Amino acid sequence: MNPFVSESRADHSLSSKPGTVGSYDFFYFVQTWPAAYCDTKRGCCYPKTGKPAQDFGIHGLWPNSNNGSYPHDCDPKNPFDKSKIAGLIKRMQLDWPTLSCPSGDGFKFWGHEWNKHGTCSENVLNQQSYFQTTLDFKIKSNILHHLANAKIYPNDGFYKTVDVEAAIEKGLGVAPYIDCNYDKLGVNQLYEVYICVNKIAKAFVQCPVMPYAGRCATRIQFKTFV
Repeated sequence: MNPFVSESRADHSLSSKPGTVGSYDFFYFVQTWPAAYCDTKRGCCYPKTGKPAQDFGIHGLWPNSNNGSYPHDCDPKNPFDKSKIAGLIKRMQLDWPTLSCPSGDGFKFWGHEWNKHGTCSENVLNQQSYFQTTLDFKIKSNILHHLANAKIYPNDGFYKTVDVEAAIEKGLGVAPYIDCNYDKLGVNQLYEVYICVNKIAKAFVQCPVMPYAGRCATRIQFKTFV
């Protein structure tokens, strides 16, 4: 499956299946580099609130199982309700922006993330706390800061993938998973960062299983977004 078809999750592991609430072992907390999202044949559209900042944006918080499969759409009786995140919308527009086309206000994107993924964790996180917790993990992860400490910057330069991984691991104490894309010219770019979170959504942990294998070249470009 092409991971750039939409902002929904790529099918990255064993076959997924509709699940029951709580039928998972950990979460993937996933953040997207906007320049890499936009620098593909499909392009992107900035949200109605304007161009996002040059920072990683949240993709989602995804329950996953130790065998690599993941549950989804666990509670269709509890659909996304934007009134339950009324106090978070400004933060979400900044830290969880939509880049899909046509330009949107984010609610379709956030609704997808709750309906598909969030409902599977509602034994731990209700709608408000699901989004609040995910926003807080972005602050806690502070990926750009850890990369800058290793002199890795979004300047169109090329960096060793292992150095990108090492910089984030040094800052967080757990190993990330780095996902890459190819731009229109076939250049391998830093696209997404996966960090694993424990089942109760309280702390980063070492990933029991990684979502993909071999999707990044030895050296990858960190595309500027200005």
